[in-house]
Amino acid sequence: MVDAGRGTRRVSAPPASGGAAGALSFRIGARTLASIPRDLVRIGLSLDEALAGHAPVLPALAAHQDGWFVTSLPDAAVIAAPGIGHVRQRYRRYYVDLTAGEAAWRACLSGQARSGMKRKAKKLAAANGGALDIRRYRTPADMAAFHPLARAVAATTYQERLLGSALPGDAAFVEEMRERAAVDAARGWLLFLGDAPIAYLWGAGEGDSLRYDYVGHDPAFGELSPGSVLMEAALTDLFADRFARFDFTEGEGQHKRTLATGSVACRDVLLLRPTLANRAALAGLAGFERAVTAAKRWAEVPAVARAVKRVRR
Repeated sequence: MVDAGRGTRRVSAPPASGGAAGALSFRIGARTLASIPRDLVRIGLSLDEALAGHAPVLPALAAHQDGWFVTSLPDAAVIAAPGIGHVRQRYRRYYVDLTAGEAAWRACLSGQARSGMKRKAKKLAAANGGALDIRRYRTPADMAAFHPLARAVAATTYQERLLGSALPGDAAFVEEMRERAAVDAARGWLLFLGDAPIAYLWGAGEGDSLRYDYVGHDPAFGELSPGSVLMEAALTDLFADRFARFDFTEGEGQHKRTLATGSVACRDVLLLRPTLANRAALAGLAGFERAVTAAKRWAEVPAVARAVKRVRR
């Protein structure tokens, strides 16, 4: 059975927490250039825990395991653990306070954001014969109907092609969706254009929060902003739902900053056994990340940006 309550184990959100993480990745944006295999225990804190400033209790490592990877560790929390550590990233974990009500949320948005949402919804409605077609999914039977439609959209998305983070298509995940729905801990939305779905959003309940787990839209309809329209509709629904917060999960993004009413400062931390191989791996990773940061800063210098543009031509 799925535990719909609080806890550090995240069952369905990508990537899975409490399980094994397979490598130390050398990444630039979403692209992985190289990786060093490591057997890590992954622990993802819930939004409730991050807001409370909780530090997780790290499970004992098996003999073959190299360490832990802790995500959404609040900046206020300190982990007392043996070994060597490395902060992979720092970010704000954004959320919407649903208890304040829809009117208060809309009042917090900028005038530009409100007018943009209204314009996008109007444009998409016009393309669909004058009305938006947004369908909501909540029960186990709903999830069985939702999944194949959402997967059809997911297969077209960049999340599927580039990141491997689109809605899973396996039977085990469908069963998990149904189990979560049976304890009122799953919500899904689809946006249709004509008879075809063009955008989906699915989230699992975790304590008092609903997570922003899987989202995507068919890029063929990108000019209609289906993802933005569906996001507004989902939040509007949730103000009348049982959840206290909508959790945008790890990482930052402009749409999160625009829609959120609050955030908590977090970091993702690697904690490894103090072996020579692990020390070398972390040193290489830290050096690579410093080089990427420096390159980004140089790229922002106007003269360098102009030079890069000339080379590309």
